Amino acid sequence: MMAEAGAGGPRLAELLALGRRLWDELEASTEPSSGAPAVQDKVRQGLDALRRAAAMVEQLELFSENEELEEIASADLKFLLLPALLGALTLRQVDLSRRREHLESAREHFLRFLKLCGNYGLGSSRLPPGTAGREEAGSPSEPRDPAQPDLVAMAMSRTAKIERYKQKKELENKLASMSSSVESGTADEEQVREFYILQIQKWIGTSLEEIESIDQELVILRSRDAARQAPAGTRGPSRPARAPLKPFILARDAAQARVFGLGYPGVPTMTVDDWYEQRRRQGVVSQQGSGEPGSPPCPSPPAGASDDELQKQQQEREEEEDDEEALRKARDWDDWKDTHPRGYGNRHNMG
Repeated sequence: MMAEAGAGGPRLAELLALGRRLWDELEASTEPSSGAPAVQDKVRQGLDALRRAAAMVEQLELFSENEELEEIASADLKFLLLPALLGALTLRQVDLSRRREHLESAREHFLRFLKLCGNYGLGSSRLPPGTAGREEAGSPSEPRDPAQPDLVAMAMSRTAKIERYKQKKELENKLASMSSSVESGTADEEQVREFYILQIQKWIGTSLEEIESIDQELVILRSRDAARQAPAGTRGPSRPARAPLKPFILARDAAQARVFGLGYPGVPTMTVDDWYEQRRRQGVVSQQGSGEPGSPPCPSPPAGASDDELQKQQQEREEEEDDEEALRKARDWDDWKDTHPRGYGNRHNMG
């Protein structure tokens, strides 16, 4: 059945040609961003033209599972590319809020194209691993456990990629040498038929690559969505909120606190004993003493204290010990001066 022979035949060819032309312009575009208005306008026009063409192909029942490749007219072979072109243009959409929807839609288009080619025995149209049996649903399976990689499948996939790349380069060279004669109308039917079959084989390799990339991106999107929808209780225990501490200044003893009093921001307002007693009531300081009689209890680090907090407490204790040693030496010096008059022991300036 010739597509151009039907009531919508010429229009169908024009719609496909418009979609192909817009796709070629997007591929050759030098726009720095795929989200540029001019780029997205071409994407919308191309999708509209190809969707209308696909609907007409469906209405005309142009392809059937019960026919062979030889039964398709050479001029109709190019319409087999419609699902692949729809998938490629669908991926060009940049609406991030609908990214997952676009990926799944493009995947369905590519799978439909591969299945259609498989019905006619065209090219190496074997579906990607794990796709068979669910191509109608069009959704990728759940990812395998990364701790148990399928090494055989990975090796086969790498080999298949290398082979597809070589085939793609060969097909591009052949298509480049034949395109001028086909587009100018000077090629015979056999050349036209070979040209379209080569195009289909090229898009088979492209579809396999796109499906693999789509599956990888869908796994990432599913993981992200699952993390956003997870209840707060499943994200691990949260650290209890700690009451803020009011700023204060320590005095060495009660007498010093009574002398200085309150009101001046740079003088002590609390003795060391008062500070330890306050921390003990808050449950931050252990009731067990430091081991020396008369010494205030040693603070035990609170549960969950960070290294910085522990280091700060240790530094404070060392500074307090240094202050006590300096005070003891100062008091000893004062006592010595009280019992030894000025000049005591100076025997060199006698008389």
